[in-house]
Amino acid sequence: MERGRRYSKRRRLNGVEGSSRSDSGSPDELGASPPHQDRNGSICRYGTAEPRGRSYPNSMSDRDSPDELGNATPFYPELESEQDDHSEGNSPQRSSRSSTTTPIDTPTDTPKETTPIPSPRKIQYAPYAQKMVLKGHRRGVAFSARIWDTNSGKCLHVLEGHLAGISTLAWSPDSRTIASGSDDKSIRLWDVATGKSYPHPLRGHHNYVSTIAFSPKGNMLVSGSYDEAVFLWDIRTGRIMRSLPAHSDPVGGVDFIRDGTLIVSCAGDGLIRIWDTMTGQCLRTLVHEDNAPVQSVRFSPNGRYVLAWTLDGCVRLWDYVEGRCVKTYQGHANEKYGLSGAFGIYGDVGRERERPGGIVKAYVVSGSEDGGILWWDVVSKEVLQRIDGHEGAVLGVDTWEGEHGLVVSCGLDKTVRIWERTEQAAEPSDGDHQPNGTGSFE
Repeated sequence: MERGRRYSKRRRLNGVEGSSRSDSGSPDELGASPPHQDRNGSICRYGTAEPRGRSYPNSMSDRDSPDELGNATPFYPELESEQDDHSEGNSPQRSSRSSTTTPIDTPTDTPKETTPIPSPRKIQYAPYAQKMVLKGHRRGVAFSARIWDTNSGKCLHVLEGHLAGISTLAWSPDSRTIASGSDDKSIRLWDVATGKSYPHPLRGHHNYVSTIAFSPKGNMLVSGSYDEAVFLWDIRTGRIMRSLPAHSDPVGGVDFIRDGTLIVSCAGDGLIRIWDTMTGQCLRTLVHEDNAPVQSVRFSPNGRYVLAWTLDGCVRLWDYVEGRCVKTYQGHANEKYGLSGAFGIYGDVGRERERPGGIVKAYVVSGSEDGGILWWDVVSKEVLQRIDGHEGAVLGVDTWEGEHGLVVSCGLDKTVRIWERTEQAAEPSDGDHQPNGTGSFE
């Protein structure tokens, strides 16, 4: 089955810790950075990584402070603090189902002094234009996956081996392995160079595998299923390291934080849950007052926030440490299918020689059920660009911030489309569709 299968709209909770009436607060620094080691030099204390010097933290108080995470590298943006226009107070509630939840302490490290930044010049957004359309999937329910060359558009390998539709794919951090989750209840690992499947698939789920994600070191894999469980796998042995009875509806999305110490999951029950990777303990449960089914989640590049797609036509940015929604992005259509998106950057990207100390900002990109793709500025929530590129729902969108900057999208029209950032920043238009595929600006 496809990743965009319809989600149940059952709502079973009256109140859960971390509920929010509206957006409040804002992200200060949503910059990404290379995988970050903790103070003892260990990225992950489970699987093949060894503990070094102290016990694994049970709360966020043992992790690096948000300021340190956000300022790790100047390549990613340091966003200004900006409150939403309609902020209201939050009223967290506690549910009996989350009674074992351990509070996540706010880091107490003293922020490092930073040099004041002068008033920045206005950054123009360089729009994306269509680079190529990849066609080859002939059936709505695909039993195979394909590896494509993004320069030539050539199909390099066809990955065949599943006995039912493939719902989810994930690249390993070193790009040498691809994992696929299927409706045959198994997860297969594939060698990217040869296109061959590893001999032993990962089996353990009792229903469709709907979502998977690699750990930052690539030694672990997390999976979610229609059996409402989240499994943590040891890639080396192919065995289940931990089983989390995570939700009361099919699991829609999972992700690892950048240092591998936390996992986030979401489901049709409207819950977003933060888990301790080593202990399997639920550290935080987030739910919006509307309790809309949550279909996809991603940690922000710096690990301070969680981005969630819900079936009420919203993409929400959560501060999971404080348990509140800080931003809501709207303008796309999403009431039926499980959509997903990603973070990206714009501004003086790749222009370090031309503009030393240039400004780089972050965006959120998502597909839409009306065939569109939308880019939002993370802080201002302004729609930077809209492209009407597919015929039918755009189920998945991802980004690659290389030399030219690429965005890839896939939809119900059975096509995969690659979008490339243009060289020159364009001024916003009056909203008319651009014939060259750059879309409209608002």
